[in-house]
Amino acid sequence: MPAAPVIRRLGRVEYEPTWRAMQAFTASRTPDTPDEVWLLEHPPVFTLGQAGKREHVLADVGIPIVAIDRGGQVTYHGPGQVVVYLLLDLKRRGYGVKELVNRLEQAVIDLLAGQGVAAARRQGAPGVYVGDAKIAALGLRIRNGCSYHGLALNVAMDLAPYQAINPCGYAGLAVTQTSDQGIGLSPSEAGERLLAILAATL
Repeated sequence: MPAAPVIRRLGRVEYEPTWRAMQAFTASRTPDTPDEVWLLEHPPVFTLGQAGKREHVLADVGIPIVAIDRGGQVTYHGPGQVVVYLLLDLKRRGYGVKELVNRLEQAVIDLLAGQGVAAARRQGAPGVYVGDAKIAALGLRIRNGCSYHGLALNVAMDLAPYQAINPCGYAGLAVTQTSDQGIGLSPSEAGERLLAILAATL
């Protein structure tokens, strides 16, 4: 049984240095390196995954765009969104990326269920949805059997920037957040509950 990951609570940190730190951590790890989970928020930023097309950014609203190395299309990060980065040795844990995605989605579904909100996966579109609206996005990169990037759960944020993009490449995709679903958790409370569920799920 692998050891529990080291938890790092980073607060609100700029996107690009955090991404570079994940890359550096993953590149330098050995078979003995403990896994880590990073809990944080980002200032406003659009990130464009490896498959990302610039045309999915519909308008310049003054938010920086960073092209990065995770899977997926364009998404938005901003204050009030809980971001969890998972720096895991999947070989050591004995499962692959599909299972990791499944476990991450289930952690969010379980968190919301505990607050009385029913959420679900959508076939072929990773993430978690409440009705037709996306509440959590996932994007991962696997290198030498180790993961980085992770998931973003919308808690209590300004959703307006989503109107400037096709979220995850889907035109007109609705987005929602826990505060709009009647859940009274602050971002820090939601983050801590998500960490507790992930500890049991991973």
